[in-house]
Amino acid sequence: MANKKYSLIGVPLDCGKIANGCLMGPDAYRTAGIVEMIDALGHEVEDFGNICPEKSFKNKKNFSKIYKLDENIAWIKKISAIAQDKVLNSIPVFMGGDHALSSGSVSGISAFAKRANRPLFVLWLDAHPDFHTLKSSLSGNLHGTPVAYFTGQLGFEKFPHLEAPIPYENILMLGLRSVDSFEKHTLQELSISTIDMRYIDEFGIKDPLGKFLAHVKDVNGMLHVSLDVDFLDPIIAPAVGTTVPGGATIREAHLVMEMLHDSDLMTSIDLVELNPFLDNKGQTALVMVDLLASALGRRIFDKSNSSYV
Repeated sequence: MANKKYSLIGVPLDCGKIANGCLMGPDAYRTAGIVEMIDALGHEVEDFGNICPEKSFKNKKNFSKIYKLDENIAWIKKISAIAQDKVLNSIPVFMGGDHALSSGSVSGISAFAKRANRPLFVLWLDAHPDFHTLKSSLSGNLHGTPVAYFTGQLGFEKFPHLEAPIPYENILMLGLRSVDSFEKHTLQELSISTIDMRYIDEFGIKDPLGKFLAHVKDVNGMLHVSLDVDFLDPIIAPAVGTTVPGGATIREAHLVMEMLHDSDLMTSIDLVELNPFLDNKGQTALVMVDLLASALGRRIFDKSNSSYV
């Protein structure tokens, strides 16, 4: 496959939840060698540094149920604009930052896809579906709402206008294992494709992902991948504030990334919920960069070399 151009966009968004630390995520990826890795694989890479909202926000007591609503909205506007700009001539890599940033990255990429007259698909790699609205959220943390927002659910009237909502059938959630009753009911009602860890334990990860990617290819779709650290088992990726035991193994995760590369469909990606404050000597940042390398074409061998294959 031809070499590509990647745009690294640091998104030190840390207002989607109360626990702090994700603002250090972008620089942790840089320290873990993300630029050098992409360059070594023969791709063109440009690091645009860390972005910030147009308006600065002072720390003040929040009397609203929703945590830092105005600050999150400002971030969404900024990320969406950057996404639309960078996806024109490159594959944007949004380095975060908590998962609230996906409200901006996905809405921006979907607006671009609409103008390009191509459907946008989303592969959501996460322990959580993040399908709460501002009304249904019990925590008030907006990192639990991006999928509800970019699919056009009610209750986001204060958010930026959503130019191109993602159709439910264009989403595959992979690796779920922490879903509350509201989200479970809503996801089943809307028939969004969900593959939980029980299914993966019994049947594996390859077939459902392969069918999803084949459909994206058949309709000439664009593909946004959102990789949350907590998709992985916390034993191998501890640097996340929402650890849920029983996540994807390192080989399951690499298989997903390798299949993405083989499909040549990925047009943008989020690397989110990395909290270096909780990491063990950079372990999680290194794992995430390692996974991205597989999505960008790094292989053990070009092909298997055995008479038994």
